[in-house]
Formats: sequence, structure tokens, C-alpha cells
Amino acid sequence: MSLRRRSLALWGLAAGLVGSAPRAAAQDSGLVAIRAGRLVDVDRGEVRRDQVVIVRGERIMAVQPASARLPAGARVIDLGRYTVVPGLIDCHSHLVGEATAADVLQPLERTETQEAMSGVRNARATLLAGFTTVRDVGTYRAFVDVGLREAIDDGTVIGPRMEVAGAYVTVSTGGGELVGAAPDVTLPLSYRFGVANSVDEVRERVRAILNGGADFIKIIATGAVLTRGTKPGVAEFTEDEIRAAVEQAAQYGTFVAAHAHGAEGIKRAVRAGVRSIEHGSLLDDEGIALMKQHGTWLVADIWNGDYIDSVGKEQHWPADILRKNAETTETQRAGFRKAVAAGVKIAYGTDSGVYPHGMNAMQLPYMVKYGLTPMQAVQSATIRAAELMGWEDRVGSIAPGKYADLIAVEGDALADLRSFMRVGFVMKGGVVYKR
Repeated sequence: MSLRRRSLALWGLAAGLVGSAPRAAAQDSGLVAIRAGRLVDVDRGEVRRDQVVIVRGERIMAVQPASARLPAGARVIDLGRYTVVPGLIDCHSHLVGEATAADVLQPLERTETQEAMSGVRNARATLLAGFTTVRDVGTYRAFVDVGLREAIDDGTVIGPRMEVAGAYVTVSTGGGELVGAAPDVTLPLSYRFGVANSVDEVRERVRAILNGGADFIKIIATGAVLTRGTKPGVAEFTEDEIRAAVEQAAQYGTFVAAHAHGAEGIKRAVRAGVRSIEHGSLLDDEGIALMKQHGTWLVADIWNGDYIDSVGKEQHWPADILRKNAETTETQRAGFRKAVAAGVKIAYGTDSGVYPHGMNAMQLPYMVKYGLTPMQAVQSATIRAAELMGWEDRVGSIAPGKYADLIAVEGDALADLRSFMRVGFVMKGGVVYKR
């Protein structure tokens, strides 16, 4: 059985196991009118008072002043005390499996079914936290994220819309490998599905991953903070190898996201044509200029370092991981601030899965601390994130024709972005999941 078919079979099992879990009510056949005390118009970059969002089925039909006549028969949801915002988007998430722990070989101690069921729980927590869309940037076990995406899409599982990477494209012993086992232990194929060590191998693996159901490609261009033995500053693919991934993905009408901490790896990836740089921890001035020139997006998890430092120390994570995190956290933030000032395109991404899911909004205040305005921070997690994903025609703003993905935070949410940790209302596709 192929990896993808095995993953889909697991989701059939998951459907049976979660069949008794609470589910959202079926979509209304009629109209819903949502009264918003404040509505964040991320397209215009402004907050509008006393607006009504008209929803028909899963789509937004209209946005109008509260003084305008409501459509006949519309069911009213009164959020007059709330700020209504487009559903948030996390462009760097890992929904499959358990959160990072001291035991780096934890995924090997769990079955594929257990990893899938963790994904079910994580997807629900993410949606209820107000993140109605995620770009899921990889899992050690190939294609379990594809199964989760399809289970959400068909209504088996409650969770955000997902754009998934399927598997990491990585060099042998590189930042995308599961390392730490004895050298004579052979990992299952599903853990090494994206391993490639030449231009031809990169092209072949990109084809296999996209044919297996992935939406885009995640290439590990440098070493990693959380992969033992690798060095974040070391470039692991040549520019030609990264370009091969970009060109092959383009034939499928999609793009490449590059995990890249080190300055040289970032520049190779940008010159090769990747759509986004993930992390960007050691980004230098030349790299910033290249990103601006090429229109490359930066997705930097600038809160995550604090979580790793505090929780990692408490839980006794491996010393080399804590050291690498300490060496990159403040450098990453300084580079982020410079990138913002230079006008590099910024999308919101947190590396959820390193920390427990549902805490994704913790990074919003950090976006302001390191250079964005509150409105720009919210835009990075809505319309800008949708643009990065190529989904701006369906999500990312409250506009007619787009999916009715709406969240609400009590009071003036932009006055204190920490309030997004207390989302009081979640609608995805016209269905209310939290109120």
C-alpha cells in the first residue's frame, strides 16, 4: 500500500474513533447577519464601526452599515461588544504529532495512528483559538498531513483549512531528518521520503511529494535549531538543487518554502526563487536586500525562542538545542526588525507544534514589538498570509465572495493584541464553532 493510501486508511480509522465527538451544526440554508461593534477591514487597513456581515451558506454575501436594512429572514448574531476580524492564518504550523519534548525520538515511540489522532486534537485546538487556516509546513511521517487536510475538508474532523507540504525535502542527516537513533537503526521509509542529495534526486522527490497529495514543497536549506547535530548556519543544499525544487514545483503550479536559518542558505534559496524564507534567524543585510528585490516572503517565528528557552530548560531538552536556540533568538528578531524596515513582505508563522497548539496568537504582540503596527501585525496573519499561500481569493479578509471565516475578540482588540488569546467567537465557512 502506498504511503498516501495508508494515511487515508488511518483517517478512516480516526473517523470511527472520533465519531462521537462534538461536531458543528449543519450550515444554515438561509442568511446570517453578524453585527460587529468594530470590524477590521484588513484590505484597507482600517477599523470600521457598527458594521453587519451578511453570510449566505459558507460565503460572505455583503458587508454593510448597521443602519442598512437587513435581508428578510436573516438570523442575527449580535457581536456589538466585539471586534470582528477575518479568521487568522498561521503560515508555519505542524499539526501532526505531539509538541516538541526532551525526547527527540518521541515520534518513533508512537504509531502512525497515534500521530494522526494527535493531529485531530491539534486541529480542533487551532480552530477554536481563532486560526481558521494554516499552512502546514511538514511532518516527519510523510503524507499524514494530507490525510488530516482531507479529513477536515470532508467534515470528518474539526479543524482549520490546510495547505500542506507532505514531507520535508532534506539532505541525508540534514535539518529535516529524524536523528538521534543508533547508527545501525534503519528508519522507516515514511520518515525519509523526502531525502535527496543531488539535483536529479531533488526533482524526483518533489514529483513524488506533489503526486502524493502535497500542496507545496518545503525544502530544508540549512541546518536546524531543533535537529540535533545540525548547525543552523550551515547551508545544506546548493543553489542549483534548490532551483531544481523550485522549477519542478512550478511545473505543478505551486511553490517552495525554504527552511533557512543561515545567511548563505537564505541567499541561495532567494536567488533560486523560493516563495518564502522560514525562520530567517541569521538573515543579513545582503539577504534582506535580495528578499526585497525578489519579492520573497519572510515567515519568522519570533516568539518561539522564548518558549523554547523557558520550557526547554524546565523539561531538560538536549543542551545543544537550547544552545542553538539561545544563539539565534535575538539575532532573528534583529533581522526581522531590519526586514520590516526595508519593506520585505511579512507573513505570520509561529512554528506551532514546537509549543502546544492553540497558543498561536502569542506571537501577535511580538510582531509589534519588533517593528509592525498593530494593524500590520493583524494583516500579516490575515490578508498577507493569504497572499503568501495564493489563497487571497478565498480567505484573509471580510469581503463578498470569500469564505465566511470570522472571529471576534471582546472590546478593542487592536488596542492590545494579547486579547487575541481570548477569542470569543469562531466561524469557519459559515458554521459557528465557538460562541
